[in-house]
Amino acid sequence: MRRLLSFTVLALVTISLTGAKYVVVYETGIAVQRPVFGGACRLCPWGAMGQVVQNAMKFYGYDVKICHNCNAAAAPRIVSGAELPPAYKKDPAVSVAMAPPNDPGLGPVDFGATAEQFMCEAYDGTGPYANGKPMKNLRMIANIQSPWWLIVAARAETGITDLSQIKEKKWPVRIYAARGDRMVQEILAYYGLSVDSIAAAGGYVGNSFADRNNFDVIIQGGALSSAPEWNVLYEVSQKFDLNYLGLPEPVLAKLAQQPLVYRGYIPYGLLRGVEREIPTIVRNGTVIYTRADVPDRFAYDVARAMDEHQDELQWTNQNFSYNVHTVWKSPCDVPLHPGAAKYYQETGYMHASDSRGAASF
Repeated sequence: MRRLLSFTVLALVTISLTGAKYVVVYETGIAVQRPVFGGACRLCPWGAMGQVVQNAMKFYGYDVKICHNCNAAAAPRIVSGAELPPAYKKDPAVSVAMAPPNDPGLGPVDFGATAEQFMCEAYDGTGPYANGKPMKNLRMIANIQSPWWLIVAARAETGITDLSQIKEKKWPVRIYAARGDRMVQEILAYYGLSVDSIAAAGGYVGNSFADRNNFDVIIQGGALSSAPEWNVLYEVSQKFDLNYLGLPEPVLAKLAQQPLVYRGYIPYGLLRGVEREIPTIVRNGTVIYTRADVPDRFAYDVARAMDEHQDELQWTNQNFSYNVHTVWKSPCDVPLHPGAAKYYQETGYMHASDSRGAASF
């Protein structure tokens, strides 16, 4: 047997009669206090959360390694399957500095951050995970508040003050929105519109980066973060004068029937030109989560670090906050990890009867 030592990976090579067998032993992992965190780009909520977790856990002897491309809908699969970080691929939406290659030799991902709806859908095998097996081994550690609003607006120069004008006047409008988003489709349908009917009238629905300067109407949900898919709200509200449009009660009521979606308001001054409270749909929560097989002590330490070092949340590029009344509450059927539950019980944030940590907000 001979040993090959690189910067972070120890590969053991065993020679047998049938050939070489390679067993790779990674120098990352919970056992050596170098856990791998499934995050995202440094401009993104899950990447920023990774930095918070990394900083907070230094106080307890952990050297957290962040995977910057364990993101999008694949995030829960990577955590659930204890997968290795994906191969690096340049993100065209951000610079290399903001979405850098991962450190060489990272082992399987131990825990991570994602949106609460992704964690819940992955656990149940619904939404983008409907074609796979439900990931029943997922466990929540902490639910960190990070608000998200649905915003509908039109460039003031168009004269659009209500989306009903589009069909009435048969305008060929350019709508900045995700074509396949269920909320977008529901909103358009209420006004007798669709992606196809808008295209037939000479307009289009799309959300490429080129569309940011060539739109008449924008329908965009976002957490007002620096994430490349959401910072369009900052950008267009500064570049253009906008008419912010309220949605009618029937639309709001229907959208609010979707899981993990609630009624709320766009507050005064959230964006340039918002000068009234506007009824809308909101979401909440960036969760820190892991697997059921993760040691209780580790989940306890993560929960403790996030609580005792809440100050780390305020120095990120995101709108994060910690609420002792909700940090332990799972937004769905995903159980709270027993190690995290032990910490929240010791602090008095939750009671022993709240064993699953499941509750609605």
